[in-house]
Amino acid sequence: MRAYLILEDGTVFSGTGIGSTREVVSEIVFNTSMTGYLEVLTDPSYAGQAVTMTYPMIGNYGICKKDMESKRSSVDGLIVRELSRLGSNFRKEQSIQEFLAEQDIPGIAGIDTRALTKILRKKGTMNGMITTNSTYELDAVMKRLKEYRVLGAVDRVTAREIVSYQPGDFGTDSSVPITKKVAVLDVGTKYNIARCLLKRGCEVTIYPARTKAEDILAAGPDGIMITNGPGDPKECVEIIDNLKVLYASGIPVFAICLGHQLMALASGADTEKMKYGHRGANHPVKDVKTGRVYISSQNHGYVVKADTVLQDVAEVAFVNVNDGSVEGLRYKNKPVFTVQFHPEACAGPRDSEELFDHFINMMGGKLCQK
Repeated sequence: MRAYLILEDGTVFSGTGIGSTREVVSEIVFNTSMTGYLEVLTDPSYAGQAVTMTYPMIGNYGICKKDMESKRSSVDGLIVRELSRLGSNFRKEQSIQEFLAEQDIPGIAGIDTRALTKILRKKGTMNGMITTNSTYELDAVMKRLKEYRVLGAVDRVTAREIVSYQPGDFGTDSSVPITKKVAVLDVGTKYNIARCLLKRGCEVTIYPARTKAEDILAAGPDGIMITNGPGDPKECVEIIDNLKVLYASGIPVFAICLGHQLMALASGADTEKMKYGHRGANHPVKDVKTGRVYISSQNHGYVVKADTVLQDVAEVAFVNVNDGSVEGLRYKNKPVFTVQFHPEACAGPRDSEELFDHFINMMGGKLCQK
């Protein structure tokens, strides 16, 4: 079946429809990872976006559902150069084609993803439509694309109820003793955040994004994690107000990605949308204090503006080696630190997973060498 990708600038790509046949309007972004397509498809941070994979062949090792980062996919669509017809992997449970259909994800294959990526890099992230309707009217499509906005993304992906986990869950070692209780405010969390805490001896309680700060504090957590997630951080007004209370409590806080941006907004800094964002598993970030460079996984379209960080509140702790943008903040008067990149990254890299050890130390916990 023929499918079409229509961009906001009027560019049209023609290819083959994959997955669901439903029509979708979305923000079109690109990811430079060579592996980890299942983790990308199940990362809640992609809610409201259709993802272009720049690597030319996707699906060659099939789907293993143990590698999913959430219960189901939140992406709006998938755009690839070639979708592998076979998946060669002893862990394979189904093909990527079967997964896309099962998850109702529409997509398009057989287009020049290199040309598409160059357009997005030059002109910036833009809206687009994936459709199998060959009789579309371009003027009507352009109107829909101009009007589209990613709204309510966090509410779409957050947990619906409070749930707790202990070591032994998510495939972790059940013999690890529990030493600390961590409250995780879920604005779009990935399973591996919980897994990284569980294997370090934490009892993990996941809270829906709009949970009141007072309710979280009443449970007596030793530390608070603010997760990754989708959308414009400035849209999350109620969540930002709650973070102000959590910040003032003095309980150790570790925030990742969207959580990093939300905490910055809660402490008086500002954010802005990037031209085309950082999405991939090969982004170098530098620890300003030590000079050490980590290769990191990233997925964000917004960034904290360095010149708005209040000097008496926080300092820039990490910067992006490629463009100098803010990749982390170290707060001066509270036990709080935040990073824009993903130290919990699956499928990787895992260079910066040691930041979870730093969080454990902030809580006064003892690291478990399991």
